[in-house]
Amino acid sequence: MSLSPLPVSVATGGDGVDGGIRDAGNDLDTAPPPTPAMAALENREYDYLVKVVLIGDSGVGKSNLLSRFTRGEFNPESKSTIGVEFATRSIEVEGKIVKGQVWDTAGQERFRALTSAYYRGAVGALIVYDISKHQSFDNVPRWIQELRDNNPAFAAGELNQIMLVGNKSDLVNLRAVRTEEGTELAQEYGMGFMETSALDASNVEEAFQTILTDIYKVISSRPPEDDARMTMDAAKLAGEKITPGTPTPAEGKCC
Repeated sequence: MSLSPLPVSVATGGDGVDGGIRDAGNDLDTAPPPTPAMAALENREYDYLVKVVLIGDSGVGKSNLLSRFTRGEFNPESKSTIGVEFATRSIEVEGKIVKGQVWDTAGQERFRALTSAYYRGAVGALIVYDISKHQSFDNVPRWIQELRDNNPAFAAGELNQIMLVGNKSDLVNLRAVRTEEGTELAQEYGMGFMETSALDASNVEEAFQTILTDIYKVISSRPPEDDARMTMDAAKLAGEKITPGTPTPAEGKCC
């Protein structure tokens, strides 16, 4: 099944900065070229286009996980995301090309009205915390609830392609969250779990490959009409123009 590319609209916040959607794939002036294998996949027509959201507190490393997976780069000077940005990358699963459109949502309270709208249409989520900041781990249940509040499919249990990601595993001497804590929380909510490091690339590829493969297995096993619905929802959402402060039906209440 082939779908048309997702449209992109950019909303500008009241302070003059982009407070809407930014295509991270356009910021490639200083990015290294993709590997030949990655480039070859991107040039092939995709069979499935799926939307995945990266959520979690500000500063846990979501943007660097996104850039590490989609562009193979790490920016130590990376600043907190303003609004929402996304990038894409394709993988091959059982002979099918699955293009993941990965959305990085701002963790600041100021952008809750903006980011909550983009949970709708997502068919997978990576909930990220910083292993050196226990508060970011303590807030994971709130992010799970926000995902469910803003995406009926997750709330109804129709979708459960969620992975808990303990990022910055390279900060061994600063660890505040034990691996066992992450494992136990993931088991409690029925999620996958992995510790990653965007700095040294540990498990980054594995985390995204796992979530995209899990999504493919769910979508490909459903009737064609469900298949189309799950992949096209993201296309409808990407065209929405939303500015910070815009009312939403169920605004998140996470920190």
